[in-house]
Amino acid sequence: MLPARHRLTSPKEFSAVMRGGARAGTSTVVAAVLITPAQSSNPAAPSAGWQCGFIVSKAVGNAVVRHRTTRRLRHIVRELIEAGQVSLPEGRHTQIVLRALSEAPSADHRNLRQDTASALRRALKKAAGRQNPGTDYRSRQVAARQKSLSSGAEQSR
Repeated sequence: MLPARHRLTSPKEFSAVMRGGARAGTSTVVAAVLITPAQSSNPAAPSAGWQCGFIVSKAVGNAVVRHRTTRRLRHIVRELIEAGQVSLPEGRHTQIVLRALSEAPSADHRNLRQDTASALRRALKKAAGRQNPGTDYRSRQVAARQKSLSSGAEQSR
Protein backbone atom coordinates (compact mmCIF):
# COMPACT_ATOMS: atom_id res chain seq x y z
CA MET A 1 0.00 0.00 0.00
CA LEU A 2 1.20 3.47 -0.80
CA PRO A 3 1.39 5.97 2.06
CA ALA A 4 -1.39 8.59 1.97
CA ARG A 5 1.00 11.33 0.87
CA HIS A 6 1.80 9.34 -2.30
CA ARG A 7 -1.83 8.63 -3.29
CA LEU A 8 -3.94 10.56 -5.76
CA THR A 9 -7.47 10.42 -4.45
CA SER A 10 -9.63 13.23 -5.76
CA PRO A 11 -11.35 13.08 -9.14
CA LYS A 12 -10.08 16.63 -9.78
CA GLU A 13 -6.48 15.45 -9.48
CA PHE A 14 -7.06 12.46 -11.76
CA SER A 15 -8.75 14.68 -14.32
CA ALA A 16 -5.95 17.28 -14.23
CA VAL A 17 -3.29 14.63 -14.82
CA MET A 18 -5.21 12.83 -17.57
CA ARG A 19 -6.05 16.06 -19.41
CA GLY A 20 -2.90 18.09 -18.87
CA GLY A 21 -0.24 15.45 -18.40
CA ALA A 22 2.12 13.83 -20.84
CA ARG A 23 1.11 10.30 -21.82
CA ALA A 24 2.99 7.23 -22.96
CA GLY A 25 1.65 3.73 -23.40
CA THR A 26 2.60 0.11 -23.82
CA SER A 27 0.53 -2.99 -24.44
CA THR A 28 -0.42 -3.28 -20.76
CA VAL A 29 -0.49 0.26 -19.30
CA VAL A 30 -0.78 3.91 -20.20
CA ALA A 31 1.10 6.36 -17.96
CA ALA A 32 0.10 10.01 -17.63
CA VAL A 33 2.48 12.36 -15.82
CA LEU A 34 1.97 15.95 -14.74
CA ILE A 35 4.92 17.87 -13.29
CA THR A 36 4.22 21.10 -11.41
CA PRO A 37 6.39 23.48 -9.40
CA ALA A 38 6.49 22.74 -5.68
CA GLN A 39 4.91 25.47 -3.57
CA SER A 40 6.40 25.86 -0.11
CA SER A 41 4.62 29.04 1.07
CA ASN A 42 1.08 27.74 0.57
CA PRO A 43 0.26 24.73 2.79
CA ALA A 44 -2.63 23.68 0.51
CA ALA A 45 -0.38 23.59 -2.57
CA PRO A 46 1.52 20.42 -3.46
CA SER A 47 5.01 20.06 -2.07
CA ALA A 48 7.93 18.46 -3.88
CA GLY A 49 7.47 14.73 -4.17
CA TRP A 50 5.23 12.36 -6.03
CA GLN A 51 1.70 11.02 -6.02
CA CYS A 52 0.26 8.13 -7.98
CA GLY A 53 -3.21 6.94 -8.86
CA PHE A 54 -4.54 3.97 -10.79
CA ILE A 55 -7.39 3.54 -13.24
CA VAL A 56 -8.49 -0.04 -13.79
CA SER A 57 -11.78 -0.23 -15.71
CA LYS A 58 -14.27 -3.07 -16.01
CA ALA A 59 -12.74 -3.87 -19.40
CA VAL A 60 -9.81 -5.35 -17.46
CA GLY A 61 -11.97 -7.93 -15.70
CA ASN A 62 -14.24 -8.52 -12.74
CA ALA A 63 -13.67 -6.90 -9.33
CA VAL A 64 -11.20 -9.55 -8.15
CA VAL A 65 -9.06 -9.17 -11.27
CA ARG A 66 -9.21 -5.37 -11.15
CA HIS A 67 -8.12 -5.23 -7.51
CA ARG A 68 -5.32 -7.74 -8.11
CA THR A 69 -4.11 -5.69 -11.07
CA THR A 70 -4.19 -2.49 -9.00
CA ARG A 71 -2.18 -4.13 -6.21
CA ARG A 72 0.39 -5.41 -8.71
CA LEU A 73 0.77 -1.98 -10.32
CA ARG A 74 0.97 -0.24 -6.94
CA HIS A 75 3.77 -2.58 -5.87
CA ILE A 76 5.65 -2.10 -9.15
CA VAL A 77 5.44 1.71 -9.09
CA ARG A 78 6.61 1.93 -5.50
CA GLU A 79 9.47 -0.47 -6.23
CA LEU A 80 10.57 1.46 -9.35
CA ILE A 81 10.54 4.86 -7.65
CA GLU A 82 12.12 3.80 -4.35
CA ALA A 83 14.87 1.83 -6.14
CA GLY A 84 15.62 4.87 -8.31
CA GLN A 85 14.93 2.98 -11.53
CA VAL A 86 12.56 5.76 -12.57
CA SER A 87 14.01 9.17 -11.81
CA LEU A 88 11.65 11.93 -10.76
CA PRO A 89 12.53 15.63 -11.18
CA GLU A 90 14.05 17.27 -8.12
CA GLY A 91 12.18 20.13 -6.46
CA ARG A 92 9.00 19.48 -8.46
CA HIS A 93 5.69 17.84 -7.63
CA THR A 94 5.07 14.83 -9.88
CA GLN A 95 1.62 13.32 -10.29
CA ILE A 96 1.31 9.97 -12.04
CA VAL A 97 -1.79 8.13 -13.22
CA LEU A 98 -1.44 4.58 -14.52
CA ARG A 99 -4.31 3.20 -16.57
CA ALA A 100 -4.32 -0.58 -16.88
CA LEU A 101 -5.24 -2.00 -20.26
CA SER A 102 -6.99 -5.32 -20.85
CA GLU A 103 -3.64 -7.12 -21.32
CA ALA A 104 -2.37 -6.15 -17.84
CA PRO A 105 -3.93 -8.97 -15.76
CA SER A 106 -2.53 -11.71 -17.98
CA ALA A 107 1.01 -10.26 -18.14
CA ASP A 108 3.61 -11.87 -15.94
CA HIS A 109 5.35 -9.74 -13.32
CA ARG A 110 8.52 -9.17 -15.35
CA ASN A 111 6.66 -7.98 -18.47
CA LEU A 112 4.27 -5.79 -16.48
CA ARG A 113 7.21 -4.24 -14.64
CA GLN A 114 9.12 -3.58 -17.88
CA ASP A 115 6.04 -2.07 -19.54
CA THR A 116 5.30 0.12 -16.52
CA ALA A 117 8.91 1.32 -16.29
CA SER A 118 9.03 2.05 -20.02
CA ALA A 119 5.74 3.97 -20.02
CA LEU A 120 6.75 5.96 -16.92
CA ARG A 121 10.18 6.88 -18.30
CA ARG A 122 8.74 8.03 -21.63
CA ALA A 123 5.91 10.00 -20.00
CA LEU A 124 8.35 11.62 -17.55
CA LYS A 125 10.63 12.58 -20.44
CA LYS A 126 7.71 14.17 -22.30
CA ALA A 127 6.49 15.93 -19.15
CA ALA A 128 9.98 17.29 -18.45
CA GLY A 129 9.84 19.03 -21.83
CA ARG A 130 6.60 20.67 -20.75
CA GLN A 131 7.99 21.94 -17.43
CA ASN A 132 8.89 25.34 -18.79
CA PRO A 133 5.87 27.64 -18.87
CA GLY A 134 4.58 28.28 -22.35
CA THR A 135 6.12 25.20 -23.94
CA ASP A 136 2.99 23.09 -24.15
CA TYR A 137 1.09 22.88 -27.43
CA ARG A 138 -1.82 25.10 -26.40
CA SER A 139 0.46 27.86 -25.04
CA ARG A 140 2.46 27.82 -28.27
CA GLN A 141 -0.77 28.11 -30.28
CA VAL A 142 -1.97 31.09 -28.25
CA ALA A 143 1.45 32.79 -28.47
CA ALA A 144 1.61 32.26 -32.25
CA ARG A 145 -1.91 33.65 -32.66
CA GLN A 146 -1.09 36.74 -30.55
CA LYS A 147 2.10 37.26 -32.51
CA SER A 148 0.30 37.08 -35.86
CA LEU A 149 -2.39 39.46 -34.62
CA SER A 150 0.14 41.98 -33.32
CA SER A 151 2.25 41.82 -36.51
CA GLY A 152 -0.93 42.31 -38.58
CA ALA A 153 -1.82 45.38 -36.51
CA GLU A 154 1.67 46.84 -37.02
CA GLN A 155 1.49 46.31 -40.78
CA SER A 156 -1.85 48.14 -41.03
CA ARG A 157 -0.38 51.30 -39.45
